[in-house]
Amino acid sequence: MILAASLLAAEEGGNPLIPHTSELVVGGFAFFLVLLVVGKILTPRIQKTLTERTDAIEGGLKRAADAQEEAQEALKQYRDQLTEARHEASRLREEAREQGAQIKAELREEAQAEARRLIEAAHTQIEADRQQAFAQLRSEIGRLSTDLAGRIVGESLEDEVRQRRTVDRFLEELESSNAAVR
Repeated sequence: MILAASLLAAEEGGNPLIPHTSELVVGGFAFFLVLLVVGKILTPRIQKTLTERTDAIEGGLKRAADAQEEAQEALKQYRDQLTEARHEASRLREEAREQGAQIKAELREEAQAEARRLIEAAHTQIEADRQQAFAQLRSEIGRLSTDLAGRIVGESLEDEVRQRRTVDRFLEELESSNAAVR
C-alpha cells in the first residue's frame, strides 16, 4: 500500500521533494518581503535598542565606578579627618595636662606664699606681744622694785624720774648678767 501511494504520487506531480514553481515564486517573494521588513524597519530598531542598552549598561558601570571612587575618596577623607581629630584630641589632652600642672604649681606657690605670710604675721604678732609683755613686765618690775627699795630705804621713791633711772639701771644690770650667763 505504501508502494501504491508512492507510485500514485509520482504519476500525479512528480517528485514530492521538489516544490512547484508557483510555490517557489510566492515563497521567494514572501522571503524578500520579510527580509526587506526586517532589514529596513526591525534591524535599525533592534540596533538602536541594543545601542541604548549598551550605553545604559556602560553608563551604569561608569556611574558605579565613579560612585565607588567617590566612596573611596570619602572613606579616605573620613580616615584623614579621624586621624586629624585623634591628633587634635591628643594635643588638647597634652595641653590640658600642661595647664593642670601649671595651675597646680601656681596654687602650690600661692599656698606657700600665703603660709609664709601667715608665719611672718604670726612672728610679727608674737614679737609685738613679746614687746608688750616686756614693757608691762618692765613697768611692773619697776613699780615693785621701787616699792621694795622704798621699804628697804625707808623713804618713798615716788619721784618718777628718779624711779625710772633706778629701774633702767637695775634692768640693764639684769640683762647684762643674763647675757654673760648665755
